[in-house]
Amino acid sequence: MSVNKNESPGEKILATWQKLKDKPFGKKLFSRGVGRMAPYTGTIKAVVTDLSPGYCKNFLKEKKSNKNHLRSIHAVALINLGEMTSGLAVLSGMSSQIRGILTKMEMEYIKKAKGDLIAECRCEIPEVEDSLNYEVETFIKDSSGDVVAKGTFFWLLSRKS
Repeated sequence: MSVNKNESPGEKILATWQKLKDKPFGKKLFSRGVGRMAPYTGTIKAVVTDLSPGYCKNFLKEKKSNKNHLRSIHAVALINLGEMTSGLAVLSGMSSQIRGILTKMEMEYIKKAKGDLIAECRCEIPEVEDSLNYEVETFIKDSSGDVVAKGTFFWLLSRKS
């Protein structure tokens, strides 16, 4: 990670992404680092495939550890993937003066999630003057492009005191 102590977590994440994204195994290494920063997020072993302020795209390989008794991707793995995706999209655009905390999550399960999945979140990075409740959506699609889940994530963005 970068050594600038004035950087926000989002700025550190984005700087590390820029350093690693084009290196061999860089995306996997970056994703593992995200999982170490947020250990529960790391349990699903998603891989960040694209990241910029206001945008994140993650890949989740279908594996037994993410499945439920119905042989589809578990609902909690899906909401975990959605939270990770929204958090990286939002926080990677925040300055060192802003902090974000997730306050609420909603997930609509549209179709049984089978196979490898792609999660995407695209949002505007808002100006934060005081405190702001900010809502973003993450869409999770299967390999045929069908939306299997839609998550709405509520972030409280505020200036550090």
